[in-house]
Amino acid sequence: MWYYQSKKDDSEVIDKLTELAESYPTRGFDEYYHKIRREGLKWNRKRVLRIYRDMKLSLRRKHKKRLVKRVKQPLETPTQLNECWSMDFMSDALADGRKVRVFNVIDDCNREALAIEAGLSYPARAVVDTLERLKEEIGTPKYIRCDNGPEFISKTFMNWCEKNFIEIKYTQPGKPMQNGYIERFNRFFREDILDAYYFNDKYQLQKISDNWREDYNFNHPHKSLGNKSPKEYMPRFDEEFKFFIKSDLNNNYLSNFEVS
Repeated sequence: MWYYQSKKDDSEVIDKLTELAESYPTRGFDEYYHKIRREGLKWNRKRVLRIYRDMKLSLRRKHKKRLVKRVKQPLETPTQLNECWSMDFMSDALADGRKVRVFNVIDDCNREALAIEAGLSYPARAVVDTLERLKEEIGTPKYIRCDNGPEFISKTFMNWCEKNFIEIKYTQPGKPMQNGYIERFNRFFREDILDAYYFNDKYQLQKISDNWREDYNFNHPHKSLGNKSPKEYMPRFDEEFKFFIKSDLNNNYLSNFEVS
């Protein structure tokens, strides 16, 4: 059988579109085509558009996110509570496949877990709400150590820290070991909770996490703390006060009981 065989050669058009895409990555087809015509190339518009689409240049190009260069911050152990907090996010999935995020906050001094909050989404506004709750309960830290996640570099979070006179210590990109305290905490939490259970909803995850946080703070031994738990190593003033008040009330009750 005899049939016509096309002899199209689009290599010149492909080379030209590639050159324009590299020189002007944010422009579209119309700009490319008019530049081609201005150079005196009389290629048909339909032909150039067909090749443009075949090269998938019409897809949105993802540009590399540029971060501010971070200075390496030494991982030091604070000597006082509320001197430096560490924060980080963890990700997991519920039983129905929905993604869930967990926001963790610890005190670097005694490694106490201050907050473990779960949510299907956790924007910067929710981060600030959690920190505001902690502020009412135990105050604010001098420093906060975190990575360069979108929630932590947002204006909402940075403005809140500036308003409360808190310095942010960002880790360098790709250097999670610079936030070693929270990374070790995340490992314990993932092994004990996220990898151990299936969760039907975020409320179930939150309830189990709250119970685990209380057990961690009162019973988990740290080698670096002399095998003491965070609460044993350095309890907060209000907790010591409550303990003494409770002990005093018990002693008075027993003495009254003996007298009567």
